[in-house]
Amino acid sequence: MPKVYQEEKQKAVNVLNELKVKLYNKGWFPATSGNLSYKLHDNPLVFAITTSGKDKGTVTHEDVIFVDKDAKPVEYTNLKPSAETKIHSQIYQKTDAGCAIHIHTVNNNLMSSLFFEKGKVPLKDMEMIKALDIWKEDAYVEVPIIENFFDLDKLAEEAGKILDPEVPGILIKNHGIYAWGKDEFEAKRHVEAFEFMFDYMKNMMLLQK
Repeated sequence: MPKVYQEEKQKAVNVLNELKVKLYNKGWFPATSGNLSYKLHDNPLVFAITTSGKDKGTVTHEDVIFVDKDAKPVEYTNLKPSAETKIHSQIYQKTDAGCAIHIHTVNNNLMSSLFFEKGKVPLKDMEMIKALDIWKEDAYVEVPIIENFFDLDKLAEEAGKILDPEVPGILIKNHGIYAWGKDEFEAKRHVEAFEFMFDYMKNMMLLQK
């Protein structure tokens, strides 16, 4: 079983607790929804993830659990990791992410539903695409969407199949978005950029009616 050192653990706990409160204050974790994770190391994969069913607006000593690539705790605990921990594991195994964020908002639920039949949300003609580290003339990005499978193992498997390392986000229909980055700063920037662009698209659609 991989060993997690106290210094690593404390850094991960601090990062996730600070980040979750910031995003909670934006209204992005309603009713204990959502989850966040932070990678400690790759070989073997170990990451910290928020525990299940906790209020993201408060900080306690039971907010974070440490798991391996199979979403199994790497040390004894009575706590339960987020139900969607295996999706975070897929992100870490298939990208260079160091931090991943999953939020539930009205905007990302709307976009995932409206564009589900196309399988992706097209983002274009927006300066905010640069916040995703995509610096191209007439940049065009497609955010993949998957069905919200009740079977969480299947959900994680399908997420792993469609995620694109060049696009730091995936949508789950009527559920929420996963966004990631090399560190907590980049992951936060990416999720904020997606939310801004989804909000912009929603308002443009309303104005064009």
